[in-house]
Amino acid sequence: MIPHEYIEELVQRSDIVDVVQSYVQLRHRGRTHTGLCPFHNEKTPSFVVYPETQSFYCFGCGAGGDVITFIKKINNVDYVEAVKTLASRAGMPLPDEDDKTGRLRSRVLSINKDAARFFVECLQSDEGKAARRYWVEKRGLTPKTITRFGLGYAPDGFNRMRDYLRKRGYSEEEMLASGVVRKSDRGSLYDMFRNRVMIPIIDLRGNVIAFSGRDFTSEKPQRKYVNSPETVVYKKSRTLFAMNLAKKSASRRYILCEGNLDAISMHQAGFDTAVAGCGTALTSEQVKLIGDYADEVVLCFDSDEAGQKATARAIQLFAASNVKVSVLNIPDAKDPDEYIKKFGADRFEMLLNGSANAIEYALQKAKAKYDVATPDGRVGYLKDAISVLAGNVSATERDVYAGRLSQETDVAKPAILNQLESAVRARNRRQKQERERQLLEEGVGGRIKVPFSQGGQKALGVAFAQQQLVAALLKEPSYASLAAGRVKQEDFLDEGLGQAYALLMERVQNGESVDVASLAGTVSEQTLALISRVLAQNYDVGFSRQDVEMYLERIEHSVPESSRAAQKTADELAGYLQMLRDKKG
Repeated sequence: MIPHEYIEELVQRSDIVDVVQSYVQLRHRGRTHTGLCPFHNEKTPSFVVYPETQSFYCFGCGAGGDVITFIKKINNVDYVEAVKTLASRAGMPLPDEDDKTGRLRSRVLSINKDAARFFVECLQSDEGKAARRYWVEKRGLTPKTITRFGLGYAPDGFNRMRDYLRKRGYSEEEMLASGVVRKSDRGSLYDMFRNRVMIPIIDLRGNVIAFSGRDFTSEKPQRKYVNSPETVVYKKSRTLFAMNLAKKSASRRYILCEGNLDAISMHQAGFDTAVAGCGTALTSEQVKLIGDYADEVVLCFDSDEAGQKATARAIQLFAASNVKVSVLNIPDAKDPDEYIKKFGADRFEMLLNGSANAIEYALQKAKAKYDVATPDGRVGYLKDAISVLAGNVSATERDVYAGRLSQETDVAKPAILNQLESAVRARNRRQKQERERQLLEEGVGGRIKVPFSQGGQKALGVAFAQQQLVAALLKEPSYASLAAGRVKQEDFLDEGLGQAYALLMERVQNGESVDVASLAGTVSEQTLALISRVLAQNYDVGFSRQDVEMYLERIEHSVPESSRAAQKTADELAGYLQMLRDKKG
């Protein structure tokens, strides 16, 4: 355990507003700071930082906690790594902690770095001659591009990498954790990548975190790509290939490709904001990452069915962000790499500049489904087009596209606008109903699920009182004297909240400081988020002595006296029985 004293000093030196501002653009509003949440996509700020309680809470996704929790979530690290990050930032010596996960993370990064160096050396050797020809002749890459992306070659054989890493002192556990070797059914280690050209995947800090190996020996290989598994340093859903290079560009228009080789070709052609996913469908985390650097993204996927599905999904995900979306149609080529090779970078630049926006793309897809020369075709096209325009589209755009639809279908523009207005009203009604449902779920009942054995829905009032009591103790620790002896940890319906209550009471009794940070690393992240939410809801509300008494009475009355009596000492039980006699008398 890291000493409480160390955490207290670290939190004092790490003002949450200063820390969060290095990741999120905040606006000062009264006693709080607000901004767009870094943990989910949103257009309206719902992320709030509270300097007085040194906590944060997002009213959109429910993320909350202290400054250590923020660093954990934003950097996807564990508690100890978050403490180390803040300690380095604050100029404090690192805590003396047996951090197995942190050491393993460091060793895996070191293995990946050595593995990348090994692949590069193999590419430049006589053994790598065929792989070099593939990169240069088949893919058309220059030596500068090969060096810039750290491209390499994994030699044939089952133990080349394994032996290379063993000589450098890496253990079997560390090699397996990195994903560059595997263990056979017989228990022996063997190389993950064999006789493949290699593409390292590098994070925003410049660390090699994974690899992608491509078969270059066959036109139709059984497995074209072999990719690193997820590890302690690599999460596919949060990684974009070439983002480490694209972020250095002055351009705010990014190109999202389907594959890493497309991205490499685009960079060589001068399009230095090209990025690609890492073998998985686009995720909201990747959209958020692009949104940190781009104002516009051009979707550049293949024209096959899988590519069209990927495009539709990307449009949907980016709709929740502030990033403008365009869709690139690539004629006379199967992918950007082939188009650039056939027609050159200038023609590709013209394609980019003429790429269709998301509305245009959706309307083109809708129109392609119907024969608009027939009445039935025009009706079907209009129906789909109105569904598109009733979505997240401005009034000006609706008017412009309604005029074009009128010309395409010979239907009067006012009639189309009337249908559009009805569709928009219906959509707004559905959204309002959904918002109302979400607001209902934001109440106590939506955030706390009380087991049936503990009273179910009837116990929500008690759960609310217990939440408020913990918030009151955090804001005014002196109220602990009122709660002592009256409410115990086991009285809490939420186990995590009961644990937090017990910790707060213990710290007050020991004369230690009481704040959200004192709970971090001890209670679960879910409990910490719950406490942050309650603090946020009560930010401008002071807790009086009468309030706390009311919460205590509500909690006390929720527990049958018979069960309380079973927990009393002999003296407490005698006093309780005398109280009953006095009441009767």
